[in-house]
Amino acid sequence: MSDGARSENTRPKRNAWLGDILAGFSVALVLIPQCLAYAELAGLPAYYGLYAATIPPIVAAFFASSPYLQTGPTALTSILTFGILASMFSRGSSEFVAAAALLTLVVGVSRLLIGLVRFGAVAYAMSQPIMRGFTSAAAILILSSQFPTAVGVSAPGASVFSDVWWTLSHINHWNITAVILCAITLALMLGGRRISAFFPGVLIAVITGLLISWQLHYTGPVIGNINLQFQGLEFAVPWSALPSLVLGGVVIAVIGFAEVSAIARTFAGEERTRWDPNREFVSQGVANIASGVIGGFPVGGSFSRSSLNRLSGAKTRWSGLFAGLFVIAFLPFASVLSSLPKAVLAGIVIGAVLNLLKPRSLLRLWRYARLQALTAYGTFALTLFFAPRIDYAVIAGVGLAIAAHLWRESKLGIEIEKTADSTRISLSGVLWFGSVKQGEDAFRQLLSSDLPGKTLIIDGEGLGRVDLSGAMLLADVIEDAKAQGISVKVEGLQDYMQRVLERVQQGRAHP
Repeated sequence: MSDGARSENTRPKRNAWLGDILAGFSVALVLIPQCLAYAELAGLPAYYGLYAATIPPIVAAFFASSPYLQTGPTALTSILTFGILASMFSRGSSEFVAAAALLTLVVGVSRLLIGLVRFGAVAYAMSQPIMRGFTSAAAILILSSQFPTAVGVSAPGASVFSDVWWTLSHINHWNITAVILCAITLALMLGGRRISAFFPGVLIAVITGLLISWQLHYTGPVIGNINLQFQGLEFAVPWSALPSLVLGGVVIAVIGFAEVSAIARTFAGEERTRWDPNREFVSQGVANIASGVIGGFPVGGSFSRSSLNRLSGAKTRWSGLFAGLFVIAFLPFASVLSSLPKAVLAGIVIGAVLNLLKPRSLLRLWRYARLQALTAYGTFALTLFFAPRIDYAVIAGVGLAIAAHLWRESKLGIEIEKTADSTRISLSGVLWFGSVKQGEDAFRQLLSSDLPGKTLIIDGEGLGRVDLSGAMLLADVIEDAKAQGISVKVEGLQDYMQRVLERVQQGRAHP
């Protein structure tokens, strides 16, 4: 091979590596301040976010299928983490911190097992109404939780909404500098997005916050001492709390993956490529196991950082590895952030979460499908009601969706058409044990009346499914009709439905 040909073959690889390195650096600049903010949201000391932003994205890169997905702390997993742990441990305590690591291991093992048994289709199990209702309510809870910090006060911490009320009732305690810093952060984030996707609004907000803190001797809450020490599993893990964490960990594993799934599917659809949910489950599983081992908290896929990763020129999944390495390279200098006002972190969280708050999208569901809309509204209300244990709301929302589905399936469509020669009864929907009673009543009433021509035609073309109970009902109707001298014809059944009906009839003929 000539030198020119060899050069052309190696150039794409070099360009790919360069693109991944630059993208990883760009993501790291956003990831560092975000991880601090999300650790606070999870109820942990801010610097614990750095644990979750180092090793997890590195190990995830070895298993991911999406070239753009960026792993690390996210708002949704953080608020779920806080909700699960806050009901059992004192926020920020050593027990809380250790339990967060244990919860992370539960999330990691759950996702890893789902991926290994190739049950990645569970990523599609969370319906849109549930997700819209849950994320909108979760956004309200997140925004409310950040309100006291945004104005520079320390609320009693009784509950999210009581803290909001306390903060509103004590305006004289507000720190005007904190309010200004939060407003500046939001302006830089939201305004920067309109200017360019590459505008480093978060980074500029952090630098601004540090400069103001240093120059004005800021007296409001700050991050404080940053004592980084990768503890591993040597720290006191509250294993006795494991049974109480399993349910919440599984909920985070599934609902947190919905965000990952949306990211991967969006990018794969735009580029007409395939993505493997099983590999992503494995990737997210090992990332969370790594985070738990080093003392971090649950991680997931970030839409904003993944989008930035793609726009910054990422070519392969190794951009996530470079992002983690850049965060590790920053750790020796992390103490510079100790004077960063928490109001800036609150602004970062608020700016990131506003995208989850979509009231119009939620209200629009009523025009599309009212039963599904009621499921979304019910999930929304339950999320606010169960706070902080919003993982319970997810389970309740799934229950609502199943109940709505069963209720809809129990409604059998029945149309009766009589002519001079025959009577036709057309069935639509699903003929199963849940709708058998409705069908039985309709057939009983029909057979008790005078049928023209003594001929009954059962049209099952509109049936989507017939289970054994439905087939037995049809067999009963045919027998009862023949006993009354009525001829019965069954039309339009799908092949498998017809076979089930024939087997039931044969079984009765030859007991």
